[in-house]
Amino acid sequence: MDLMGPDESWNLFKSVAFANEALPSEFETIGKQIAEKCHGLPLTIAVVAGLLKSKRAIEDWENVAKDVKSFVTNDADERCSRVLRLSYNHLTSDLKTCLLHFGIFPEDSEIPVKNLMRSWMAEGFLKLENDLEGEAEKCLQELVDRCLVLVCKKSLDETKIRSCKVHDLIYDLCLREIERENHFIMNDIVLEFDSGWTYLSLRKMKPFKCVTGDEIDYCRSGLYRALLIPVHRQLRDHDNNDLFNRTRSIFSSYPCTSHFFRKSELIHFKLLKVLELRNIDMDHFPVQILSLIWLRYLLLLCKKYLDIPPEICRLWNLQTSIVQGPSLWKIIFPEEILGLMQLRHLKLPKFYLLNPPSVSADKGSHVGFSNIHTISYMSPRCCTKEFIMRIQNVKELGLSAYWIDSDGPLNNLVHLQQLETLSLT
Repeated sequence: MDLMGPDESWNLFKSVAFANEALPSEFETIGKQIAEKCHGLPLTIAVVAGLLKSKRAIEDWENVAKDVKSFVTNDADERCSRVLRLSYNHLTSDLKTCLLHFGIFPEDSEIPVKNLMRSWMAEGFLKLENDLEGEAEKCLQELVDRCLVLVCKKSLDETKIRSCKVHDLIYDLCLREIERENHFIMNDIVLEFDSGWTYLSLRKMKPFKCVTGDEIDYCRSGLYRALLIPVHRQLRDHDNNDLFNRTRSIFSSYPCTSHFFRKSELIHFKLLKVLELRNIDMDHFPVQILSLIWLRYLLLLCKKYLDIPPEICRLWNLQTSIVQGPSLWKIIFPEEILGLMQLRHLKLPKFYLLNPPSVSADKGSHVGFSNIHTISYMSPRCCTKEFIMRIQNVKELGLSAYWIDSDGPLNNLVHLQQLETLSLT
């Protein structure tokens, strides 16, 4: 780790703590003392400065200075870890939970911000119900301002974060805090084999960073899963079945077959809110998912055309539905999807509504999709006036079209007064 000199340390500290603001003289002396006690460690300097960025009372700075000075150790990594924990301890409960969520991803992963924030929404990490997306953006920006989360990519106009990651030392902090089980429990779910029988089992979490080629036998079926389970202290000595019933989220990690989720095992996860199966190829929609009525976030990977059954309307809590696959593959939805009143984000290779609404706009505009913010990529054939009037609140729209016919149904897009982004593919 390259160390900074006194001037470099102070310049970094000042640029983070005050950014474009003028530096009040009363903060300079104590600020330089804090920067000096960071011993030239860039991450430590940035995190402490990020902690103080929102604090403009000299007493707060003095308290942080005392804490930093108390970290007496010759081990640079240990000193940095203590500073990171100091910053973590100053976070609100919501921000702590959002930061710890980075621990579910492999170390050094670049994470798409939209998927991250939609997971936070589905998990219930955010308290504001009216503007969940805005609240998620604020939480992420707060973690970035505190230098706990690193920005990887931004939008072309530099106004929005597209992807992010955490430093490896902050990742280690997340894993340590997860193990404390104060916010949620994270376990691994594996498929066990015994005397010709297979069954599911929960095991103590092994960090993604520790799972190497030599350890693949630990999940020899390829079914390594990270689960987030809210803390219920009375559950800690209970059996697997009880833990399955309380499981809130499942994330796939390694490529594997879809056998696990085609069988009856899904009935164990009755209260599941997040199901992300980005590494499991689906050749048809798994109907077992339709029993997960509390599901808010669903991500699937398909390897052929996918027909969604009418019973999709059972998932009345669904907020985000993502299907990944080749862009030429069409995902056919029944009209019943319009009954998903909580749906906010729908992202598919090509979205086609089997029977677009034919009722009048006056009669049907208040029914279905009233909360939708994102749709992609939609077939132009769905752009009837009746359907467009149902998605009045959409902000991002992707169309599966190479051009817009001036005389075609896409003229109906003029009715989308909230539309911010339109993309064609």
